[in-house]
Amino acid sequence: MALAARSLPGPAHPTPGEQADPRIVPRRFVHLPDDRTIAYAETGSGPDLVAIHGTLMCLEDQWLGPVPALAEHFRVVAVDRPGHGFSLRPRGRAADIWDQAACIREAIQQLGLERPVILGHSFGGAVALAYGMLYPDEIAGIVSLAPVCFPELRLEHLLFGPRALPLGGDVLTRILHASSDPALLPLLWNAMFLPQTMPQRFRQNFPFALAGRAAQITAEGEDAGWLWPALTRSAMRYSSLRVPTRILCGGADIVVNSYLHGAAAARMIPTATLEMLPGAGHMFPHLHTDAVVRAALSIGR
Repeated sequence: MALAARSLPGPAHPTPGEQADPRIVPRRFVHLPDDRTIAYAETGSGPDLVAIHGTLMCLEDQWLGPVPALAEHFRVVAVDRPGHGFSLRPRGRAADIWDQAACIREAIQQLGLERPVILGHSFGGAVALAYGMLYPDEIAGIVSLAPVCFPELRLEHLLFGPRALPLGGDVLTRILHASSDPALLPLLWNAMFLPQTMPQRFRQNFPFALAGRAAQITAEGEDAGWLWPALTRSAMRYSSLRVPTRILCGGADIVVNSYLHGAAAARMIPTATLEMLPGAGHMFPHLHTDAVVRAALSIGR
């Protein structure tokens, strides 16, 4: 069976048209077992830091947000999460936050990064916390931005979950991608920034077509399907997390309730500190990069 039929999200490398698109950051690739890859981009110098994006995003989200400021202090490696951007994962596998953390760790080991800071936003923030619980002796600490931390019924389950079904899911994805997605996805991307508005720089330079690929939306559905058991496992282990952990949340986040997720998790994690940014929405890393950099620099090396 061909790789494209077995794996998500799409081609293992940018197509010629995508390579010519200035909105798509040039990637390198780490090849992992079982037809998996991790696509990444690197910038800056200094201590190592790994940046992990959230839902409906790819590494360009971090690249357009906190990465330029972080790169003044760190060697930043921004990754496409498994099944997103150009990182391949087998259909129906490697969907939960724990598996994604393990895949990213394999790539980090191949790249020779030493005790990196693991920084993640939203779903990526949950991956970062899982990474710290799995491999505490291998990292300097965690910066978790607007993380989803506990099981709950989320919009992703309703909008994208059915597309991950083994029977009929792919057909549903093709139908919706050609009909409702062109109107739905821009609404969701704009809503992520509320109560602020999407910055013009992001609007002009983010590769929406890449993040909204039909196969990536299927990956979002798989991610959502595995979220409850994965976050239940996380919640049972937060009290054991022993690496320095910084949790930053927006006080006006309508995507992930900051008080039910980040603030509650910070109370359970012995090594965690919480910073609540008043009035900030879910995409605050684009607007409060100074707070993100400050959190990363506060982690002892």
